Amino acid sequence: MSNVFDIYTIIFLALAVFIFLRLRSVLGQRTGRERPPYDPYSARDVVRSPATDKVVTLTPPAAETPARPAEPAPAAGERWKGIAESGSAVAAGLDAIAAADTNFDAQHFVTGARAAYEMIVTTFAEGDRRQLRNLLSREVFDGFDAAITERENRGETAETRFVSIDGSTITAAELRKSTAQITVRFISKLVSSTRDRNGTVIDGNAEKVTDVTDVWTFARDVTSRDPNWKVVATEAGQ
Repeated sequence: MSNVFDIYTIIFLALAVFIFLRLRSVLGQRTGRERPPYDPYSARDVVRSPATDKVVTLTPPAAETPARPAEPAPAAGERWKGIAESGSAVAAGLDAIAAADTNFDAQHFVTGARAAYEMIVTTFAEGDRRQLRNLLSREVFDGFDAAITERENRGETAETRFVSIDGSTITAAELRKSTAQITVRFISKLVSSTRDRNGTVIDGNAEKVTDVTDVWTFARDVTSRDPNWKVVATEAGQ
């Protein structure tokens, strides 16, 4: 009886192993269509080129502009609402730029111009020529570069901290052949000072907020695939 029990036990065990192996051969195989393991960080990896780390794009590239359903064209008096007065020279200039560059968005431009303004002012104080070169035309860069060199030769350092940008108004816009030019008047509050080689403040005030008005002109070739605008003129405003 014991021998019979042992034989049946062996048979059932063998059968169980056989069924297990068959199931594994079917359910355990990969078909090549399985989804890879989910990586929550894979979509967040961004590679940035050091040469263009701080280039400010004031107009979104066509390839990056999300597709939107067709919308009815705004009325002539509403197109630049909040940006330029209907019938003004600024509105006419923006019309010309938009006609030449279908990706042009005035509100997006103003937002980018504000970011570029703050970046350039602080970068100039830091003396970072590489970043300035990406944001300024050659002529404007040469002027900034000369000022930085003079400051360095005197052993001086500049400090600038933005408190706020209270206003950014487009005061002029035009299309010269294929070059779009837009002038923006910035009103800001900042803390700015210059120290000598001994650390003594010789210009400005390291603790006082100052109201500053600047008028800058941005330009871009609308036929270029490069969507970035550069500053081509700067002046102190009233």
